[in-house]
Amino acid sequence: MKTNWSQALQIAAVYVGTVVGAGFATGKEIVEFFSRFGFIGLIGILMGGYIFIFIGSKLMRMAAAIEADSYQDFNLYLFGRHFGTLINIVMLGMLLGVSAVMLSGAGAVFDEQLGLSRMAGIILTIVLSIFIMIVGIKGIFAVNTFVVPMMVTFSFLLMFISVQLPHFQDKILSIPFAKDGWKSVVAPFSYTAFNLSLAQAVLVPVAKEIKDDQTIKWGGILGGLALTFILLSSHSTLIMLPDFQSYEIPMAVTMKNLASGFYWIYVLIIYGEIFTSIIGNIFGLERQIKKYVATPSIITVSGIFVIVFLISLVDYGTLLSYLYPVFGYISLIFMILLWNKPFEKK
Repeated sequence: MKTNWSQALQIAAVYVGTVVGAGFATGKEIVEFFSRFGFIGLIGILMGGYIFIFIGSKLMRMAAAIEADSYQDFNLYLFGRHFGTLINIVMLGMLLGVSAVMLSGAGAVFDEQLGLSRMAGIILTIVLSIFIMIVGIKGIFAVNTFVVPMMVTFSFLLMFISVQLPHFQDKILSIPFAKDGWKSVVAPFSYTAFNLSLAQAVLVPVAKEIKDDQTIKWGGILGGLALTFILLSSHSTLIMLPDFQSYEIPMAVTMKNLASGFYWIYVLIIYGEIFTSIIGNIFGLERQIKKYVATPSIITVSGIFVIVFLISLVDYGTLLSYLYPVFGYISLIFMILLWNKPFEKK
């Protein structure tokens, strides 16, 4: 069967939109895992990019082959019934925690970049998310298909400007001292494992919807390549920002410094990427909870948001710094099993 390139691009957009969440879009996550390690971080990004391409594609193809309805089904297949049940419970906690980070990140955009109330940003995001969740998977496709190309375009613009700045070559090759430098070795693996284990909440049902193996394969490859490019371009931009570790949203500060005319558009794109990840995570959570509790979607989604809202009241930077690395290490076992699991196309 021939590849449906339109659907492959849609899959790629959903893949990118799910992974590029609050920490990724704002630059905070890239700083934490890669940029603060300098040239070693750049090597880590290239390694992580390969994993995103290879494992992301395999995850979706395998999910479609076994006809998994949700990440719960996929984890039971990957880990077995007993251990898979435990992993699904952990995943539930991780999705709630990360959704809270995303929501807090949305509040941080309103507070730090727009000068508006943090709480207003959080409430608006919840209301918009509930609306998209009512529309369903078509709404998720539509939002990602709009936001992701904009993100790629502006990432390219910032990188193009950054590489022409004085001392760029010195910065890209430098290896700054870091007390926890050992983390640079595991960062590509913990980072991609963390993102892929959470992305399955959306990628598994999307793969089930598409079904065609070649289309899913190329959707995963294109999505992985786009993620690699965004990581590389963001890293190249961030290293040129003085004291980049001190900002909650360093990518927005960089845009303000390098291309101020596009600043407000870029802030909206950052918000859009945070939003796509929130709706992706909530979509996955709702799918899992529905297997246990037969309640209308609006009630399930509202209940999820109450819990996520309470967690999001903690400072965004604090949540990201503590939760993400821990979740990354937990997710490593998921990626190792997925990597080793034989895939036989039906």
